[in-house]
Amino acid sequence: MKTDHTISAAPSGIVADDLTGATDSAVQFASDGWNTSVSLTMPDVGTARHGAVVAVLSDARALPAVAARMASALAVTGLRDSGVENIFLKIDSTMRGSVAHQIAGALESWRTVHPDAVAVVCPSYPAMGRIVVDGHLLVYGKQVQSTAIGIDPVTPVLTSDLRELIPESVCVQLASVSPAENAKILETAFAAGPQIVVVDASTDAEVALLAETIHELGPRAIPVGAGGLAVAMARVWSTELSSDSQPMPRADRVVVVVSSLHEVSRDQTEKLVAETAAGRICILQPRLEDALSPATISSWIAQELPSGTHLPEIIVVSSPAERPETGGGIGPSASELIAESLATITAAVFDAGSVDAAVLVGGEGARSVLERLGAESLLIRYAIREGVPIGLIDGGRADGTTVVTKAGGFGEPSSILDIVSELLDARGNNE
Repeated sequence: MKTDHTISAAPSGIVADDLTGATDSAVQFASDGWNTSVSLTMPDVGTARHGAVVAVLSDARALPAVAARMASALAVTGLRDSGVENIFLKIDSTMRGSVAHQIAGALESWRTVHPDAVAVVCPSYPAMGRIVVDGHLLVYGKQVQSTAIGIDPVTPVLTSDLRELIPESVCVQLASVSPAENAKILETAFAAGPQIVVVDASTDAEVALLAETIHELGPRAIPVGAGGLAVAMARVWSTELSSDSQPMPRADRVVVVVSSLHEVSRDQTEKLVAETAAGRICILQPRLEDALSPATISSWIAQELPSGTHLPEIIVVSSPAERPETGGGIGPSASELIAESLATITAAVFDAGSVDAAVLVGGEGARSVLERLGAESLLIRYAIREGVPIGLIDGGRADGTTVVTKAGGFGEPSSILDIVSELLDARGNNE
């Protein structure tokens, strides 16, 4: 149970460009004692509470410029009207998607209450190998475009230079001085004209100093970053919160939904399947032509899904082995159609037999699954792994079900296997 100290923390909000981004930043606040939730709809006016942080989704990552800007502005407006006093803009730690336009939209809305609003950008997440050096984003020491992110099938990143990725920005380096003095360095940069600065950080200590510096600028400053910066902002926005550890929830059956098309998540899924005895696992992986046809996926499910009495303890619902073609067009994208089909399959699994826990890998698919299940929000508890939150589904047919969310682009080859094993092993620990 949280202590009365939680009332000291100003109500805060997170805007994230996809669901796993929302959860892996929200969990940083939960771990520091905040009352934390991820809302799948906009919060009501005036509902923000001290000691609480609410994350909402813009779903802007893969949107074109104008739509991304508008979606981000609307998300900030919803949080602003609910009464939050601080805004954190969660972006992809590898800069995938419409980051520059998300920042523009967030500033546009926040300026209605803070006319001098500015953005301080740092996607550094040292614990996950992401750092910013001389304005360039490195992933485990390599320029981001030379990693798998450079060939991402939906939102590839073609340069490591953050000034190119965010054209209206300038790069600033903090000094080994107090946060107040570093705040003056940023103020000088803003006074020259740009309202967006990119800041280097290659260690947790440097990220922490940046957070303290942002705090010195006050609520007009929007921190823009990933889980690393979320950790630090959770601490500086209130140092008087406390949290209690909670036992791992019991799970007899786990469904793993892998909507991410990232090679990392594919490798992790293969590892789970390869190291699990055949009788303990069922793989539901439609062909690309089936996944791209939500109208006919039900007939595929009828043929492939075992009856409830034959469901094993691990069910994997996976995106097709074939990669969809990229490119624009009228109507839903291939990734959206695949996510919708995977959500339909997952809902059928829940209907076929009891499911105690869901592991959702990939933001777009996670959102589709939760919407199909009628979830209203996620109640975030703590991190089962670095950047991998665990919590409960709130509302809908899966109300109270344990949920783990994970972005597709990071982790070790055994990450999904380890998480599933830990969920199932909790049976013995809690009995």
